Amino acid sequence: MSFIWPPVLLTLLLVPAGVGLYLFLDTRRRRRLARYGGAGPVSSTTGRASIRSRIAPVLMLCGLVLLPVAMARPQAVVSLPQEEGTVVLAFDVSASMAATDLAPTRMAAAKVAAKDFVMKQPAGVTIGVVAFSDSGVSVQQPSNDQSAVLAAIDRLAPERGTSVAEGILASLKVIAVAEAGPWANNYYSNASPNPSPTATPTPVPAGTHAPAAIVLLSDGENNENPDPATAAKAAADQGIRIYTIGIGTPSGTTVTLDGFQIHTQLDAATLQSIAQTTDGKYYAATDAQQLLSIYDNLDTQLILQPQMVEITGLLAGVSLLLLLAGAAASMMWLGRLP
Repeated sequence: MSFIWPPVLLTLLLVPAGVGLYLFLDTRRRRRLARYGGAGPVSSTTGRASIRSRIAPVLMLCGLVLLPVAMARPQAVVSLPQEEGTVVLAFDVSASMAATDLAPTRMAAAKVAAKDFVMKQPAGVTIGVVAFSDSGVSVQQPSNDQSAVLAAIDRLAPERGTSVAEGILASLKVIAVAEAGPWANNYYSNASPNPSPTATPTPVPAGTHAPAAIVLLSDGENNENPDPATAAKAAADQGIRIYTIGIGTPSGTTVTLDGFQIHTQLDAATLQSIAQTTDGKYYAATDAQQLLSIYDNLDTQLILQPQMVEITGLLAGVSLLLLLAGAAASMMWLGRLP
């Protein structure tokens, strides 16, 4: 526990003086009662009356001790449940995303659903955007600025081939940078970033890194290296879940690319394998409305986040209750205030 106004704690030195004054006055009062033959309930010093005569002063003393502590504005670390984390939206921007088996196109349907998802997230969730075709590129670093994230999604457009693994690896890098803190990109700081490990980090159980997740939107037609299974294993070893969303239909459709007609269809098996490896989940989006409902189910998890919280009100309330309880007990049992 720490205090915002620690000098106020010096008023605790007045408590012993107050206790001494109370004992002095109480002793003098008892002597006067004995001198004049008083025999009220306060004159008994044995049995139940003796215990009752001590309860009220003790309650009020505890209240008086807590009051200066509360006035010093104490702070304590409390683990509060809150929705927090980093979600990376990894978009397949290969040429096949221009297919029209999802109206108006796969890419347009994915954008609409993604933007709906972004606008529903609480302030504690930062969202990043990664685009991948034959390589993975971070379009938007994780941010809780929804307008910036929505603008990044709007800029996406179909490009070349498909490397699902590059999208996963780029997303993992984005998460690592986001969790390293703002100093990681401070080029004018003397602080050194964490050095690259000389050995492979010890794998953790898949899905245990609750504050981070990747949402991968793709038709799954991987035609570039590296192997998606290898990238999925890297995410699983870091405990990061990947939710895969299959864009398109199993029957597929034909798109025209550079004057050539190419048949493209959903490769659900690849996306299902990625989700299973990382302890995520696979969703099949066969139309735009279904894709919207899929995003509605992609809620981040509640975690216990240690935070420094001011507990002045709590201690002040307890102090007041103790003082009132002491006063009430004294009036009920002794017929007077302590």
